[in-house]
Amino acid sequence: MRIEIEPGVRLFVDVDGAGWVPDGPALREKPTLVVLHGGPGYDHSSFKPLFAQLADVAQVLYVDHRGHGRSSERPLAECTLDTYADDVVRLCAVLGIERPVVLGQSFGGFVAQRYLARHPRHPAKVVLSSTSHHFGLARKLAAFERLGGAAARAAAEAFWSDPCEATWAPYVETCLRLYNPHPPADPDARARTLMRPEILFHWSRTEMPAMDLRPGLGAVCCPVLVLAGAEDPVTPPLDAEEIAAAIPAPWGQLVVMPDAGHGVWRDRPQEGLACLRAFIAA
Repeated sequence: MRIEIEPGVRLFVDVDGAGWVPDGPALREKPTLVVLHGGPGYDHSSFKPLFAQLADVAQVLYVDHRGHGRSSERPLAECTLDTYADDVVRLCAVLGIERPVVLGQSFGGFVAQRYLARHPRHPAKVVLSSTSHHFGLARKLAAFERLGGAAARAAAEAFWSDPCEATWAPYVETCLRLYNPHPPADPDARARTLMRPEILFHWSRTEMPAMDLRPGLGAVCCPVLVLAGAEDPVTPPLDAEEIAAAIPAPWGQLVVMPDAGHGVWRDRPQEGLACLRAFIAA
């Protein structure tokens, strides 16, 4: 379904699980897990079907960011972290969701960090998954070289230095397979993704190079799980450690999962879901 959050802006959302479930003589309300996808330029589809398994502890609400996927097209000038972060609040207001659990994966984690800075009292809990607080190009290049040699480093440096169609194709061919140490369980997952590369190129040129999200984390006043894969080259685990260190006590919790890469549930689905389930249900 598409939900209008302000005039002309319609976000695509989909749902797994009921929000209210029978519990003896009453109905019990489950928390709402708002899932923010990566990219930018991608859509929510990579969470399916695995995240449906979390419907035992939460109603799972998938969202395509403004201008992404099946959401209404919008001008590239609106593709900013501030806008995406505020859209979480706008969407929750329209749907009547109070105190959501917000999970941001990769770029969605950038959005979730800005959301925490701008609306620290809005969420009940936040998961920052396989994400970074800064551009961190040197770390990315070192990780890609370690995993894929000089060719992977060169492709990564070319793309992140000049994000465009010409550098994207070699990056996809050479570097994307290095994001995770295990082959995808679902080989059709990427084909199902609705990709808008112009958003990726625009945002990577404009906002990403100077991004610094750590100062905003000082406002955190809810539990935050920082989840990382030990073998992730594009959002290296050291970035997760620095994010967790920037969150004031007692709110931050860091989990670095071994033998896992970008999106730990892609490599270790049961362990990754168990970690999320325990955090949501705690």
